[in-house]
Parts: sequence; C-alpha cells; structure tokens
Amino acid sequence: MSQNRSASLAPVALPDEQMQVRVVWLYYMEGRTQGEIAEALSTNRLRVNKIIAEARRSGLVTITLNSRLTSCVALEQQLAAEFSLNRAIIVPTPEDAELIPVLLGQAAADYLVQLLNGGNIRGVGVGWGATLREMVRHMPSLRRPDLCVNSVMGGLTHGIEINTFDIASDLARQLNAECAYLAAPIYAGSPESRTAIIKQDVFETAFRQIEANDVIVLSIGDMTERSLLMRYGLPSSINIEELVAAGACGDVLGQFVDKTGRPIEHAINRCAIAPELEALRAIPNVIFASGGLNKAQAIAAVLLSGLGNVLICDEETARQARQLALDLKTGSGS
Repeated sequence: MSQNRSASLAPVALPDEQMQVRVVWLYYMEGRTQGEIAEALSTNRLRVNKIIAEARRSGLVTITLNSRLTSCVALEQQLAAEFSLNRAIIVPTPEDAELIPVLLGQAAADYLVQLLNGGNIRGVGVGWGATLREMVRHMPSLRRPDLCVNSVMGGLTHGIEINTFDIASDLARQLNAECAYLAAPIYAGSPESRTAIIKQDVFETAFRQIEANDVIVLSIGDMTERSLLMRYGLPSSINIEELVAAGACGDVLGQFVDKTGRPIEHAINRCAIAPELEALRAIPNVIFASGGLNKAQAIAAVLLSGLGNVLICDEETARQARQLALDLKTGSGS
C-alpha cells in the first residue's frame, strides 16, 4: 500500500517539448531563476540551462527589443560590415534637426573618452564645425598632460566659436592637455603660396604633429549654405556653383570630393592648408562625426572613400547615405 502511494506522488516526467516550453516561459515571462525552475520542474540547473540555450538556437524563443535604438544598432552593424569601419555609432534622428549636432557631439565625446581611457593615445587632431563644438561641450574634465590636441586644418580669419582654433584650444583645456595650432587660414591664395607656406619650419613641425596623431575627429561639409565653409571660408573668387559643376558634393579638410569620394580636379584643393586626404589613411583612428539629411550625399562619398574608420551619424541620414553609397557601389546610382 505504501509503495503504491509513493508511486502516485512521484513527479510525472514531462515530454521534451512540454519541458522546453515550460522552462522558457518561467525564465523569460515570469523571470524565475534557473535554480527556481529546476526545483519547480523537478530537474537540475544544467538541464534548464541547456534548454534555454537550445530554445534561442532553434527559434523557439526570439527576442525583440522595444527600443528606438534597436534599428540604430542594426544599422551600425550594416555600415561597419559594408564599408570596413571599425565602428559606427548611430543615434536616433530627433524631430528638431537643430538638435542633431548636439546629439552627435555628445556621442563623439563619449567615444573619444573611451579611446583616451582604453589606449595609448598621445595625439588628438580636430577639425571644425558645430558638431565638434558640441563634442567639446560634452567632454568631461580629464587630466591628460601627456596628450597633445592640435588643429588639423587652417581656420577662418575672423573669430567664430566653431573655428578650428577655438575647438582645439577648448578641448585641450578640458583635457588639461597641450595644444598646438595650425596657425594659418584655411586657403592660401594659390597652390604656389600653399607650397611656400607649408615649407616654413613652423608649418613643417605642425604637419609632423598632425601625421603623428593617434586620433583625428572631423566633420563633413556639404554644398549648401548650411555649411560653415560655404558661408565663411570660400575665397571670394570661388562660388558654390563652380565647385558643384566640377563634381563636388562635399568637403573634408577643406578639400572637395565627388560622389565617389575622390578629390575633384580644382585648384582650390591644392590651396587648402591641411594634410592631403590620403594622409588620413595612416592615422589609426579617423572619426567622422556628421549628420543631417543635407549631408547625406557627402557622407556617402566619405563612406566610399575609405578615409575614415569610425562614423558617428543620425539614423535617417546614415540610412540615406548608406543607400546612396550602395547604389554607387553596384552601379545603380551612376
């Protein structure tokens, strides 16, 4: 009699499928621990662990993240794979386009701090623009007297807070680092003048410092009046229409590129007091932080150029730039 009674109270073995469903329900839906599940189903934790792992592999359980960042993360992975980037950082596009530089600047500051904390970084070069201005504003105060922050391109001849001189000096101050300037206008009067300028000792030293940088952070300019360079930096003898006619879709370091990312044939590129674009390929970390739909074509060109290995952008712009670049890669955008 006692034997039959014991048999009736023994736990009933569940079929495998029922066991799987019960385990994953208790784990994912009720938040039970693996130990609690093992006790409730009269099994052991090792079996529970195996069932959970197999449920993910087999597709019995799929996980959907209910977050605006989900699509950004997926896009980051696509961009990195398709354009050989070390990293893509994509932020949701805000309803107010004026907030794009703020969000991208914050993301750039966070990434730069990661690099500074994680590696042997001794030189950081910066360009200009509203996004880089916001990057500086969002940088925490660090103490890096071993670091040299330097401007990597000439600047404007009149003061403006998004000028390269101010960005370099403010970033150096925030990091308690040394600061070095490329103390020249963005454009020389002629290619010959540029050659004469950069052969001076002080500029040779500045260019050596730029080439020795571990990190360079740049923005990307477009061909509209929203561009800092279009508004304030072009020589009076050159207009936007002329550059567009020559194939320009945007600029990097004051040098204009076509939609495939190649420098256009125009004298202005030989007047820019900045490293030639090809020099960027030797820098370990070249970060492009830029966004806004007006820059989509220029960002696509930079993706195709391979000049940078990190892109920080807003989602809508990055998605459009990616498609433009892929169309050109496959020939459907030509």
